[in-house]
Amino acid sequence: MDSVETAATEGDDLLSELMKPLRLTGVFDSRWNVRAPWAIEGDAEQSCAVLHFITEGSCWIAADGRTPFRLHEGDLAVFPTGTAHRLSDHPERRGGVALGSMLPEREPGTSGEIRIDGDGPVSRLLCAGLHYDEYAATGLYQALPWALVLDCSQVDQEPLLRDTLRLLAATDRPVGPGDRLVTLRAFEMALVLALRPLLRELADNPSALPVLRHPGISKAMVIIATRFAEPWTIEALAREVGMSRSAFTAAFRELVGEAPARHLTGRRMQEAARLLGETSVPQSAVPQRVGYQSAVGFHLAFRKWFGMTPGEYRAGRPSSARLAGS
Repeated sequence: MDSVETAATEGDDLLSELMKPLRLTGVFDSRWNVRAPWAIEGDAEQSCAVLHFITEGSCWIAADGRTPFRLHEGDLAVFPTGTAHRLSDHPERRGGVALGSMLPEREPGTSGEIRIDGDGPVSRLLCAGLHYDEYAATGLYQALPWALVLDCSQVDQEPLLRDTLRLLAATDRPVGPGDRLVTLRAFEMALVLALRPLLRELADNPSALPVLRHPGISKAMVIIATRFAEPWTIEALAREVGMSRSAFTAAFRELVGEAPARHLTGRRMQEAARLLGETSVPQSAVPQRVGYQSAVGFHLAFRKWFGMTPGEYRAGRPSSARLAGS
């Protein structure tokens, strides 16, 4: 395999790791029926992706220091890390209403509605805040562009995504027992289905995600994501990807936004939390499963990362959510 093919394969592997579904912890969704002139100012959201699906009309989206862009009927925009942005009927519209004043609660598991009556064209949107477990969001996920857009034709190429969004946007969507869980999982699936074609575009245009351009750092990211249980040191990681320790550490910080040691710890803690919260793997077996030879060292690292002991973490998770570990 030549170097180009190797780089492409590593890029695909890296994107595959990012594609692992984020486990949503809650969703607040709302339906907007707005008539121009209108503008709504959204806040920055923590550990929350934001989704806008246009079911009728159009709208403009802008953010500080960003070029405004327009969405039309059938288009979908995803803000992976909840960057603050403004929605309006015109790119120059100012003096918008704060989202928090129109929907002050926005509690996960509930729904809302926004109506603005003007005398201009009508737009209708499905909007949602998708709250995820912050520890499940990889460094690569956090490095995604502030906004990702699928136009109508791209949405239509993903029939399951299109049909799921239309059902979620319907004002008369079916309700019944377990509706909150069904809605949560439907939005979770929609997020993953939306990311899939967007990530294909990133693979074809690595400049949109700089870490993909660097063969050494992208390879290290794959290693950390998939081989975190091995006894890695920073020196060993640097050697594995053919770089000096200093060059590796500097490049990793620049492209990923954190030190390689912290990124490795984060991946190990992410897996430890999954094992403790979602499986029946004995607590004593977790340290070795995530790359720690010392139970004491694991205990200290876990407590520093989560602010609680592994036992406290497991006790705080619903036992019904735990599956037999493999």
